[in-house]
Amino acid sequence: IHSTRSRELKMSKKSDRNTIVALDIGTSKVVAMVGEVNENGRLEVVGIGTSPSRGMRRGVVVNIESTIQSIQKAVEEAELMSGVRISSVYVGIAGSHVRSLSSHGIVAIRDKEVTAQDLERVMDAARAVAIPADQRILHVLPQEYVIDSQEGIREPIGMSGVRLEARVHLVTAAHGAAQNIIKCVERCGLSVEDIILEQVASSYAVLEEDEKELGVCLVDIGGGTSDIAVFLNGAIHHTAVIPIAGDQVTNDIALGVRTPTRHAEDIKIRHGVALQKLIEQEETIDVPAVGEREALSLSTFVLSSIIEPRYAELFALILDELQRSGYEERIGAGIVLTGGTSKMQGAIELAEEIFHMPVRLGMPRDVGGLRGEVENPIHSTGVGLLLYGIAQQAYGERKGVHHAPVSSSESLWERIKGWFNGNL
Repeated sequence: IHSTRSRELKMSKKSDRNTIVALDIGTSKVVAMVGEVNENGRLEVVGIGTSPSRGMRRGVVVNIESTIQSIQKAVEEAELMSGVRISSVYVGIAGSHVRSLSSHGIVAIRDKEVTAQDLERVMDAARAVAIPADQRILHVLPQEYVIDSQEGIREPIGMSGVRLEARVHLVTAAHGAAQNIIKCVERCGLSVEDIILEQVASSYAVLEEDEKELGVCLVDIGGGTSDIAVFLNGAIHHTAVIPIAGDQVTNDIALGVRTPTRHAEDIKIRHGVALQKLIEQEETIDVPAVGEREALSLSTFVLSSIIEPRYAELFALILDELQRSGYEERIGAGIVLTGGTSKMQGAIELAEEIFHMPVRLGMPRDVGGLRGEVENPIHSTGVGLLLYGIAQQAYGERKGVHHAPVSSSESLWERIKGWFNGNL
């Protein structure tokens, strides 16, 4: 691993520019993405670095040294492409350890008009819930505010009333899992600006405001986990993580045709079809065998017969989660699939058959710079992390994402106070 100092010497004066950096530490890959805001307020991606992820399993660090090396490689590649010295990053987090619950807080409005301090107190009250000792609050996501029984308020500051209530969605993560991610990043000589739930980040990049209002379920299917977020009336109402994703499809192919995992992954990407009836013409592909054995011949029909049941199982589990949450009948805009595993031919058609509602492929849009590179479902989380960082820096907590840092950085409320003191 190169030292931070050696990286600094490579960088030009561009490092003085106002940049935001995203670090998507996934199960199959690590992506570092450098973004800038142009004069029109639009995000421009100026550098991307990608490295195979060696030390993660289902969103959790299982080998610190391997994860550090993967992060270092991705960061250095992004630095070389952008000419920017990276010093701090916004990091995504996922995994089966993530939990969520609804909560609410009620406080009296002190001066008959809602102030930043009242907002601070009601959010503090909403997060005062019992959670397991090994969990830490990651996000406090407001759904709506209520003033004197008047519901549906999005921006309560300045409104008159006697009682203020906040209804929120709390997201918690295992303290150890978050600390291990922070440790890996800091060992690379970088500081963590914030840790963000990956499906929350992806929603910034791929969802339309109309979809969030009408009701939509975002499913981010990566290598190790499938991350779910349900939006209704413009706010997030439910999150969940399913530990089945692209790696399970690869493993099924590797076992089914007896080929090494790396070849199974390549076959999946190049020839995989998630819905067998979409194959118009059967083709035969050569599959490298294990050890010294001769390569095998495999038809695309047989390959699809291995892939389709796993996708169908995943979509059925997502449907079960929606039914259990009670939001299945309320997502008028349907399902948005994103993430690298959502790209496979036939995935959208199979999903529509199982969900019986509209399904579309979500990818980052309206992004400048390396547009052709980032308009890909693989980069939804990375672009979303950049947009989240921009929203946080430009608007503080006012735009609806209240979060509590897991690291030892300054507290949420100190940051809220700092923003309001500087902007009101």
